[in-house]
Amino acid sequence: MVTQLRNLLTGIPHPLSPPTANPPIRAITADSRQVQPDDLFVAVPGVSVDGHHFIPTAVQAGAVAVVGEKLAEELSLPPDVAYVQVANARAALGWLHAALRDFPSRKLTLIGVTGTDGKTTTVNLLHAMLSAAGHATGMVSTVNARIGDVSLDTGLHTTTPASGDVQQYLAQMVAAGMTRAVLETTSEGLAQQRLAGCDFDVAVITNITHEHITAHGSLAAYREAKATLFRSLATAARKPGQPKIAVLNADDPYSYDYLRAIPADRTLAYSLTPAADVTARDVTFTPQGLRFTLHSPWGDAAIASSLVGAYNVSNILAAASAALALGATPENVAAGVAATPGVPGRMERVDAGQDFLAIVDFAHTPNALRVTLQAAKGMTGPGGRVIVAFGSAGLRDREKRRMMGEVAGELADRIVLTAEDPRTESLDAILAEMAQGVLKHDRREGVDFWRVPDRGAALLHAVRLARPGDVVLACGKGHEQSMCFGTVEYPWDDREALRSALSGKALATLPTQAGIGD
Repeated sequence: MVTQLRNLLTGIPHPLSPPTANPPIRAITADSRQVQPDDLFVAVPGVSVDGHHFIPTAVQAGAVAVVGEKLAEELSLPPDVAYVQVANARAALGWLHAALRDFPSRKLTLIGVTGTDGKTTTVNLLHAMLSAAGHATGMVSTVNARIGDVSLDTGLHTTTPASGDVQQYLAQMVAAGMTRAVLETTSEGLAQQRLAGCDFDVAVITNITHEHITAHGSLAAYREAKATLFRSLATAARKPGQPKIAVLNADDPYSYDYLRAIPADRTLAYSLTPAADVTARDVTFTPQGLRFTLHSPWGDAAIASSLVGAYNVSNILAAASAALALGATPENVAAGVAATPGVPGRMERVDAGQDFLAIVDFAHTPNALRVTLQAAKGMTGPGGRVIVAFGSAGLRDREKRRMMGEVAGELADRIVLTAEDPRTESLDAILAEMAQGVLKHDRREGVDFWRVPDRGAALLHAVRLARPGDVVLACGKGHEQSMCFGTVEYPWDDREALRSALSGKALATLPTQAGIGD
C-alpha cells in the first residue's frame, strides 16, 4: 500500500509542523536497519538510544520522509527528504501506522483489558463469550493473536506488541470480517504509546498490585499508566450506536475509586460480593474447577469452569461484565466460560502419570503468587503439601523479590528459589533478597526452603520433594519461550522443563551468572 505523506499526517491528533514535501510513502518504521526506498522513518527518542542519531542511516537507505521531535535546522537533512516535527514521536508512530492502514480500530468494537494479574485469561474468556454470542471476534494477548481460525505468536516476553504490529493485527481482523477485537493492554504498552491510534470503546481492569515499579517510578505512576486506557475513552472516535464503557473491579481498592472518577458513558462494577452490578453467588471450588451463579442486570446463569481459584472467578466476572454490556446473554457467557479450558502457562497441568499434581503458572507478582498458592492449597490431597519453585526477574522491581519470598514463606510448605530472567544482575544477589523474605517466616534453609540457581535443577529438586497428594508449582515463566541471562535470550519452556523433571532429569543447564552484574 502506498499513500501520500500528507494523507498520513491528517490522522495525527497532536500538533505538528507542516511537511516540507509530500512524497508517496510505502511503509513506516522506527528502525533504521529496516528502512527501504520510499519509507517514512520515525525518529523515536529512547532511554539509551535516540532515533534522531540514525536519521542519516535511514536517509542513506532510501527514506523519503522523516518524523522527529527536533527542529529541522538541527538535522541537516537533504532538501529532497520531507521532514515533520511532532511533540511526541512515539505517539505519532502509532497514529501513522493506523493511518497507513486506514484506521482499522474504527471499523471494530475495540475492547482493552488492563491490570496487573489476570489480563490474558480475561482476554481469552471475553473472546470466547463474544464468539459464543455470534460476534466475529479477534484478540491480541501477550501469548498470541487470534484472527478467525488463525493463531499467531506475539513474542517471547509478556508485553503489548509494537504499534505497527498492533495496527497490522487489527487490519487483518477487519480484512477477515471481524467486528470486535479484544486487546491485552500492558502498562508498558500504554506508557510507551504502542496503542496510539487505537480507538477503544470498552476499558476493563482486572486489578492493580505491586509490579513494574522500576519501569514507572512509583505505584502511583503505574496506576496512572493503566488509567490512560480509561481516559482514552473520552477522546477515542465515536462509532454509531456504541457507548464508551468502563468495567471496574469493586474488590480492588487501589483502582476502583481512582478509575471510577474517570468519565464514561456507562460504568459497570463487578465483585465477589453482592455490592456490584455483576457478581458471583454460591461459589464452590474443587481441584477440577469452580462453580457459581452469575448474577447481573441482564439475568443469571450457572457458570461451570475448569479454571481454579477465586481470582479466576474475578477474571470471569470481568469478562462477563464487558460481554453482557456488548450484547451477549448470560447463556452466551456460560458457554464462553465452558469453551475456555485454560490458557497456556496459567495453572497449566503437566501430567506424566505421577501421583501428585504438577502445574506451571505465570504468577510473577506478589499478589499473583499469593492467589496461586491459595488455589493450590485447595487442590492438594489428604495431607498434601504445596511445593513451589519460582524466581524474580533482574532489572525489574527489586522490592517485590522480598515480598514474593514473604508470600511463599507464609503459604507454601516447601520453597525452591531459582532463576527467572536475571538479565545482567547477579543471580546470587537476587536469590539472597528473596531468601530474606522467606526467612521472615522462620523457615530453615536446607530443611523447608532451598536456593537452586539453575532452574532445570530447581524443578527437579521440587519434583523429588513431592509425595502423593502434593501440588508442585513452577511459577513465574508460564507460557514464555525464553529466559534472559546477561543480554541474551536463551530458549526455555517451563512446561518442557517440568516434564523433564517428572521423568527424573533436569533440563539442560542454563548459562551461569559468574561475573554478570558483579
